[in-house]
Amino acid sequence: MKKFDLNIEKVLEDWEVYHAIREIIANALDEQVLTNTKDIEIFQDEKGRWRIRDFGRGLKYEHLTQNENEEKLINPRLIGKFGVGLKDALATCDRKRVKVYIKSPHGDISFGISEKHEFEDIMTLHAYVSDPADSNFVGTEFILEGCVNEDINKAKNLFIKFSGEKTIDTTQYGEILEKKGQVSKIYINGVMAAEEEGFLFSFNITSITKAIKKALNRERTNVGRVAYSDRIKAILLASQEKEVAKKLVEDLKEYKTGQMHDEVKWTDVSVQAAKLLNESEKVIFFTPNELTNAPDMVEKAKDEGYEIVTVPDTVREKINGQADASGNLIMDVTQFKEEWNSSFEFKFIDIDNLTPSEKDIFDKTDMIFKLIGGRPKNVNEIKISETMRMENYSSSEASGIWESSIGRIIIKRSQLSSLNEYAGTLLHETAHAISNASDISGDFEECLTDLIGKVVSSVEFSKGKMGFISKLFRT
Repeated sequence: MKKFDLNIEKVLEDWEVYHAIREIIANALDEQVLTNTKDIEIFQDEKGRWRIRDFGRGLKYEHLTQNENEEKLINPRLIGKFGVGLKDALATCDRKRVKVYIKSPHGDISFGISEKHEFEDIMTLHAYVSDPADSNFVGTEFILEGCVNEDINKAKNLFIKFSGEKTIDTTQYGEILEKKGQVSKIYINGVMAAEEEGFLFSFNITSITKAIKKALNRERTNVGRVAYSDRIKAILLASQEKEVAKKLVEDLKEYKTGQMHDEVKWTDVSVQAAKLLNESEKVIFFTPNELTNAPDMVEKAKDEGYEIVTVPDTVREKINGQADASGNLIMDVTQFKEEWNSSFEFKFIDIDNLTPSEKDIFDKTDMIFKLIGGRPKNVNEIKISETMRMENYSSSEASGIWESSIGRIIIKRSQLSSLNEYAGTLLHETAHAISNASDISGDFEECLTDLIGKVVSSVEFSKGKMGFISKLFRT
């Protein structure tokens, strides 16, 4: 028997037995990947001892030194990198009075406290290395005496291999997993590194960044979000899975209540989800303000068979004018209005088909024009339509439209519900006809102001001279 000093100076006081077992399992899984051998085995023998076995090349005492493992460093699929975890595991088992035995074709190893070579007053943990009892033994087997079933189960639950996690999608950066219970799990190469209460999914990161490597150094279970958040964003942005997109977009609806999950607070992720949903389903995106201020648009979208999806203003700004993977423009309020107006057809109403009260108001058209000095010469006709295009500067149906090319004013039929509404709309469109200017322009505002002045000046306020205006507004 040879004694091999493990030279352990710092003991991880916060490690429990299951942390140590985690490292043993991690090494076994890495060896399985490296050698492409069959699945590792974890079982309890007839003496109540737990055994963890791989079927690889077999552990040598040299593997107990603390140094970087080149073989593991160049393989992105492996869990361990630096040869540190196993020594920490052995020290933890010793501190927790769990005896460890190792079987390998290269030797049998047990562990105990011995005096340090040439320093009899210093006691350190040593490996006792003996010739192999079975030189034909395949792989490496750790035999643990003194640990309980709970330790094994807690350790196994830290691995995606044994956790029963359901994979929703796999990307070049990692996997998106279905969340089990109230807490999401963040795995790094299959080993749990953190828990997140505010996440919608669980994740397995398989493409490791420098920040993650640094955070993993010696501790695997309390890695901070700062280290892995960029990789999780990359996983979500790379996903083309409809189920992922739908869950993200559905979660967007909760942002006003403060109940949305943390992934959705990342604007780029929400925009990606919107693109995927736009490609796969007939949806239209509204902000809360648009839902309130554009009821006509909402009803028209529903009539056209669109599903209304509510998104924050930040997401709405990002998706405006963008296309999904198929080249289709994302359907938001702006895009819907453009398509609606381009395919719009007026539904004109014959004056004889108006109701008596509507006809009575419409018949006052010439009287209204007299208030401003008569009908402008370029206004050839006034038409009433059941339907109207959308306003240029809002998301509601226009009350009236001036068509300069044919000299026609079109007024929505609903404006005939009162003389006040009809007269106001008629004069508004007349201002467009006279000024040949659009809304929210200086020329239009100047013209409208002039018309208001003419209306007021046409009314003689002295006693007995209100006949004209009284006749005009008699209903």
